[in-house]
Amino acid sequence: MYINKATILGNLTRDPEMRALPSGIKVTSFSLATNRTWKGADGTRQEATEYHNAVAFAKPAELIAQYCKKGSSLYIEGRLQTRSWEQEGQKKYRTEIVVENFQFGPKPTGGGTGTYHADQGASPKKDGAKSAKEDDLESIEYPQENVNVDDIPF
Repeated sequence: MYINKATILGNLTRDPEMRALPSGIKVTSFSLATNRTWKGADGTRQEATEYHNAVAFAKPAELIAQYCKKGSSLYIEGRLQTRSWEQEGQKKYRTEIVVENFQFGPKPTGGGTGTYHADQGASPKKDGAKSAKEDDLESIEYPQENVNVDDIPF
């Protein structure tokens, strides 16, 4: 048995780029950066950054392109795949992670939950009688239409 599995939690290094294949299937390309820290032989803290190319197809491609931007945190699972092409007489190679599963990470603004609130950007109430949590719960606007379970990205 063979295993080809990659799991990455990182930040997008650029805005995702979405395009369509001739068949009409959406494809989104993006790259993620991950950091690694360790103590060197002399005891000093060392850090290295790795960059990973990734590609998503169909509905995941649409969701990533719609909700992610440069700096967004994203968790992806997928398989490694290397493709090749000819460019100006030279053979080029690119190894990327083909996304099979993903989750949005926490927002870089410090929200920490990775949860989208419909009232983001609304000004807080000034009555002072309620806690901030109660205030947030009252200001949530729920959609009027039915939610299709197939549209939920997890």
